[in-house]
Amino acid sequence: MVKEALPAFEEIEHTADLALQVYGKDPKELFAHAAQGMFSLMQCAPQEGAEPFSCAVELTGYDLEGLLVDWLNELLYLSEREGVCFEDFEIEELTESRLSARARGKRPCVLGKGIKAATFFDLQVVQRPDGYYEATVTFDV
Repeated sequence: MVKEALPAFEEIEHTADLALQVYGKDPKELFAHAAQGMFSLMQCAPQEGAEPFSCAVELTGYDLEGLLVDWLNELLYLSEREGVCFEDFEIEELTESRLSARARGKRPCVLGKGIKAATFFDLQVVQRPDGYYEATVTFDV
C-alpha cells in the first residue's frame, strides 16, 4: 500500500481570520511548514535587489502548541522589524519546552496581506495514525 503524500500546508476556510492546516513527518518539519504557510498567506515577496538575511531564533515554552504560536509570532515580529520575507526554516532543536532554529530570507520585501498574530484559537498539534503530525493554526488579521 502506497501512502498518499500530504501537502506541506493548505489554507482552510475561516469566517473572519486566516487559517492553515499544516502537516509534517515530525514536529520539526511541522514547524517549518507552518512558517512557510504563514508567509505564503501573507503573500510576502522580496523587492528587486533584495539582500539575503538570516537570524537565529531561540524560544522556551510549556508545550508544542505554545512553542508553535511563539515561533510564528516571533517570525512575524522579526519580519516586520527587519523588513524581511522569510523563505527557509531550519529547526535545529525542538522539544516540548525548547526551540532553536534559523530563519533565512531576503530584504527588503513587500507584503500582500497583513497578519497580526498567530493565535491559540482551535490550535492543536496531533500525531496522526499514519505517524505524520498535523496542526490547525488560526491567524488574526
